[in-house]
Amino acid sequence: MKLLTGNDLKSGAVVWWTGNDWSIHIEDAVDAGDIADEIARTEESARRVNVPYVVEAELQDGTPRPSHIKDRIRALGPTVRPDLTLKPADPEIGNWVI
Repeated sequence: MKLLTGNDLKSGAVVWWTGNDWSIHIEDAVDAGDIADEIARTEESARRVNVPYVVEAELQDGTPRPSHIKDRIRALGPTVRPDLTLKPADPEIGNWVI
């Protein structure tokens, strides 16, 4: 499974490709498959995200889980303070899509 991630140009938030847009929630990410690099180039050219790149991942309990620890931290938040992690329906942020 290949996911796309990057940073939103307006907010700097970590975002994940949903198939037609970007979301701050990894649960919304879709497998970009063989066209992941092409999508990344197109999205970077459109200036919607900063340095999008392909991430190897696997499904775990129906949720994409990045293979590399760096990208898992990007997806789930800090490792030292669980209270600061981003929740799928975090009332402080809402379910907005970038």
